[in-house]
Amino acid sequence: MATVRRGNKAAVLVVDVQVGVMDGTWESQRVVAKVGRVVERARAAQAPILWVQHNSADLVLGSPEWQLVPGLVPASSEVLIDKRYNSAFEGTQLETELSRIGASRLILAGAATNWCIRATAYGALDRGYDVTLVEDAHTTMTEVDGERRIEAADIVQDLNNTMMWLEYPDRVNSIAVAEEVVF
Repeated sequence: MATVRRGNKAAVLVVDVQVGVMDGTWESQRVVAKVGRVVERARAAQAPILWVQHNSADLVLGSPEWQLVPGLVPASSEVLIDKRYNSAFEGTQLETELSRIGASRLILAGAATNWCIRATAYGALDRGYDVTLVEDAHTTMTEVDGERRIEAADIVQDLNNTMMWLEYPDRVNSIAVAEEVVF
């Protein structure tokens, strides 16, 4: 069983809101605005914000596709995490940074819902963190595999439903809209 994190210090985790990730995602402009609102509210509440950027063959470090979308700019005091895997925990300094700031609860927003958001949410719960998924601040693309098609809106709703009902011992798992997130 995971070591459950004690306390209630929240940290916002903005995952992969990058030009090359957001291009073609479902309602990307609305989602970027909601992520921006979460960041704005977190800063006003003096909650720590950590920014995660994926880098891979398609998102080459420093390339235009790798950059955060226009309008989302980390403050100089906010932590930047470079990642190569779906979960923001795997092979990164995320846990070290969360420990340094004493975070026990993560507020999660970004992209892509069915890959990096899901993997990071489960990774956080597996490591003993409480998780709040910002239900209107994550997105993905429609998945097409041959004749099978899964609409992006359905993928987003599926994770929102999952995170509302998923249970882990001694951890709190929840969803909230951007305007109602408690820091």
